[in-house]
Amino acid sequence: MIRKCLLAVSLVAAAACVRPAAAQSLGAFKERLARPAAARNSQTPATVTVAEYDDAAQAVAEALRGVRHPMLKAYRVCIYADNGQNARAGAAAAKQLFEETFPGTPVYMFYENPYFRVTVGNCLTIEEAIILKGQVSGTFPKAFPKSEPLSLGDFRR
Repeated sequence: MIRKCLLAVSLVAAAACVRPAAAQSLGAFKERLARPAAARNSQTPATVTVAEYDDAAQAVAEALRGVRHPMLKAYRVCIYADNGQNARAGAAAAKQLFEETFPGTPVYMFYENPYFRVTVGNCLTIEEAIILKGQVSGTFPKAFPKSEPLSLGDFRR
């Protein structure tokens, strides 16, 4: 305990003997930066070299193509959802049957853990989705409308 106290007192004494560092104000910092590089560093002036590679424009164009479009709250009709042993084959069969029965209507098959799902249509309102459900319910009696976020690109088809 005494050692700790002596150590603390000696550290405080040593800190008091050391000259405090001069604080730099924001104004002084701005003034130092405003001086030309040659005045700040007399050895060599600072230079900036800009080089654009040939494929830079192509890289920027590719990056812009990957920009995500705003998402809308929209609806699709789910015609198949299963997580059984043969779910993938069932989803593929449902997709093929829908494409044959309703050509021109977009159909999507995807895996959403743990289900394989097949959804159809791109509907902006629930009313559109209900009408589409009524049209497909003869072939797919378990169909139901489902809310999904869709991008504007989905409606271009």
